[in-house]
Amino acid sequence: MNLQCAECGAVYPLNTRAWVCETCGGVLEIIGAPSFDAARIARADSSLWRYRAFMPLPAQAPPISLGEGWTPLTPIQYDNREIFCKLDFLNPTGSFKDRGTTVLTSAVKAFGYTRVIEDSSGNAAAALAGYAAFANLRATIFTPAHASPMKLAQIQAYGAELEKIEGVRENAAAAAQQAVKQADAYYASHYYNPFFLAGLQTTAWEIWEQLGRAPDIMIAPAGHGTNLVGLYRGFRALRDAGLIAKIPRMVAAQSAVVAPLALAYARGAAAPARVEPAKTIAEGIANSQPLHGRASLRLIRETGGAALAASEDEIRAARSKLARHGLYVEPTSATAIAVLEKIIASTHASETIVVSLTGSGLKAL
Repeated sequence: MNLQCAECGAVYPLNTRAWVCETCGGVLEIIGAPSFDAARIARADSSLWRYRAFMPLPAQAPPISLGEGWTPLTPIQYDNREIFCKLDFLNPTGSFKDRGTTVLTSAVKAFGYTRVIEDSSGNAAAALAGYAAFANLRATIFTPAHASPMKLAQIQAYGAELEKIEGVRENAAAAAQQAVKQADAYYASHYYNPFFLAGLQTTAWEIWEQLGRAPDIMIAPAGHGTNLVGLYRGFRALRDAGLIAKIPRMVAAQSAVVAPLALAYARGAAAPARVEPAKTIAEGIANSQPLHGRASLRLIRETGGAALAASEDEIRAARSKLARHGLYVEPTSATAIAVLEKIIASTHASETIVVSLTGSGLKAL
């Protein structure tokens, strides 16, 4: 296995510290990873490491695991319709980001690095801080100063060095990348790092096992697009293995305050729309320049899906309404429910809908 630039084809070793191609700046992808094979699932393992045989890690690399994955797929009656909610907010640090972080941290330990740097609005940072503490890694986290106080407290509780950066989300990313250049550290970015993205495929595999099939429609909050791309790749692996007939219609949910994918989809554009950085209650998806934006728009159109946005009031209302069903999520997760409400009337009663609930409501006011 190696890393390869998706733009120019340049090849790098798995353990490189480069987070983008040093020749053209393109995104690095893993090549040569094992294919999905249902016969190789470790079914006695009730974590996402039941799929260890398909992880793009050195053969002898031990998993750095807190028991993440295999989260409930819970049916609820919503607007007189049964939908399934993937409760990824029940992962160890309270968000779906644990899926990518466990694989990323396992790679970092296998490669012998001792310090990691990340930038995040909260959940990815909390996940990395927690797993770094478990793995005895030094972690420095750059976050927007306005991020949820509960998430910032969680990061500090794990013992990570917290750097709060004023201004919009993008400022934290710039500060983190500058720090990586000046330090002997590994940039454990949840949106650039291909090991993180590899871990997100496991959500699709679990849904397939739990349902006994693929859903017809998959709805997920989308910022940089990592969750959407990870889900798509997981379902694609199942299709390529002959285990499902087609990939679900992928629906990206965004905040109307920062909606580069939804605007591009409405305009029929191949690239994300240019939008100004801004603050939204759905802070986990407040990305004005999504790294996986083009890939997200491609997979949305390939699967017959959509990218839609919800207002702040619609997100708040959806969060409250979902809580009345016993599911308490943060506003970023509730964005997917707000978008569900926009499309549910146009779907057929026989179609199976799964909604990805990504972050715990205990992390946000």
